[in-house]
Order: sequence, then C-alpha cells, then structure tokens
Amino acid sequence: PFTTVAAKMVLISALNDALVNIVNAERRGKRQVLIRPASKVVVKFLTVMMKHGYIDEFEIVDDHRSGKIVVNLNGRLNKCGVISPRFDVSTKSIEQWTSDLLPSRQFGFLVLTTSAGILDHEEARRKHTGGKILGFFY
Repeated sequence: PFTTVAAKMVLISALNDALVNIVNAERRGKRQVLIRPASKVVVKFLTVMMKHGYIDEFEIVDDHRSGKIVVNLNGRLNKCGVISPRFDVSTKSIEQWTSDLLPSRQFGFLVLTTSAGILDHEEARRKHTGGKILGFFY
C-alpha cells in the first residue's frame, strides 16, 4: 500500500558547498579542488580570496550545465565560511562583525555584498558602504 520514495538531497547554498569543499581540501593538503556548481557569487568570493593571496588562480570550466571551477590552493587558508542568513552590516557595525568572526585584527577578511559589488570589509569601509554579509576567510 505504501510506496517509498528515496529522499533526494538538494543543494541549498552553492557558496557554502564551495567553501566547505575548499576548507576540506586545504586541510587534507590538496593542491587543487573541483567545485560545482559554479555561480557568479562563488566566482566573486574566490576573486576576493585570490586578491588577498589566500588561494592561487582558479579556472572556470564550462560544461554547458551549471559549470565547474578548479581552484589551485596554496596552503595559506585556515578557514572560510558562509554567514547565513545574510545579515545587514552597516559601516558602523563592520568593526563589531570583524571582532566576532575573525581571529585577529592583523589578518582575515569578511566578504560583504554591497551596492558597489562583492568586496572585503576593508574595501567596503574605504568606500564607506555597508551591505549584507556573505562570509569570511582567514
């Protein structure tokens, strides 16, 4: 009488999935990691990480589907993660968020999505713009 349907896992956050994959590969000491699916937000987040030297270059592989990204790691990344939900961050509260999330004032970055694009917290403060918090890396 009862038909059992196999429950299928669905991907909730492509960004979270990507960052978890990167951290796991980094902890295993891998040189490269394959991320799928690719998304514009993931690419921008990786660009910010690359700009600060936490990862080496990455390559976007177009497979006529959602795409894949091959990231070259350099062993400098300790942790990165997503903040969900994407809380509002004003220019005044950036300081509080950095002290809550980052291990030290010397290194590490928050990634914000602002009207000026996806930036790290220092650039957002320079441009005097707030936004929503995407995640962090250090």
